[in-house]
Amino acid sequence: MSDVAVQHGVAGAYEPSVFGTYSKKIGMWLFLLSDSLTFGALLYAYSYGRISTPNWPTPFHSASIINATLMTGFLLTSSLTMVLAVNAAANGKASALRGWLIATMVCGTAFIILHGREWGNLISEGLTLPVFPAVPGHEASAEFANVSQNVPQFPATFFGLTGMHMLHVTLGVIYLGVVALRKKFIPVLLLCWLVGYLLIPAYSPFHYAVHVLLVAAVVISVILWLRPKIYDSADVEVAGLYWHFVDLVWMFIFPLVYLMSTRIV
Repeated sequence: MSDVAVQHGVAGAYEPSVFGTYSKKIGMWLFLLSDSLTFGALLYAYSYGRISTPNWPTPFHSASIINATLMTGFLLTSSLTMVLAVNAAANGKASALRGWLIATMVCGTAFIILHGREWGNLISEGLTLPVFPAVPGHEASAEFANVSQNVPQFPATFFGLTGMHMLHVTLGVIYLGVVALRKKFIPVLLLCWLVGYLLIPAYSPFHYAVHVLLVAAVVISVILWLRPKIYDSADVEVAGLYWHFVDLVWMFIFPLVYLMSTRIV
């Protein structure tokens, strides 16, 4: 029995990965596989509601389509900058890596801001959920006056699907911020939370959703305190997998939710 004892510290003593890759990448692929089921269910719910409801609303006019197109442009650009970040990490270019990661974060943040503005415009016009507080000084437009009552499936599936995606983009920006800046990102995150909480009106659903940044800052502080590390090229590649998945999901949401719900006047 002693002849088969494993000799630790000897090169090649451990079995190679079953899939021929490292565990971080396998873990991310498994997470993305499970997450794809979540988005698949949300996309199915929206599609089923659209097909089974005769008077499905078409609230997106030219302004909404232009805004959504800009959002798509930012996400596509962020995929390019993420590829460049992975390439810089593989070549050991630390400064270029940080720059491309920050550029990806900027594009993701622009997407979130534009999406938040789109939500704000629709809510102020009367497209809302029962859990959303009423917007003071705004009356629902004729187009949305009875949507929430007559076709409740539309706001439920629209806000559920796009809200879930917006949350993933937000967490992706936070993820990249930790990889790029590590502990230096924590005060930036806390500042964003404070500014958002003070400036976003109390009637906006984002007034409380901004607490995601505070929770993320606490979690990141604990993780970096327990296990401080410098992220290598493998970590950047894994982060890139997550980011490209988020971008890919939007390529389904944009035509299904926006382009196919456009009112042509």
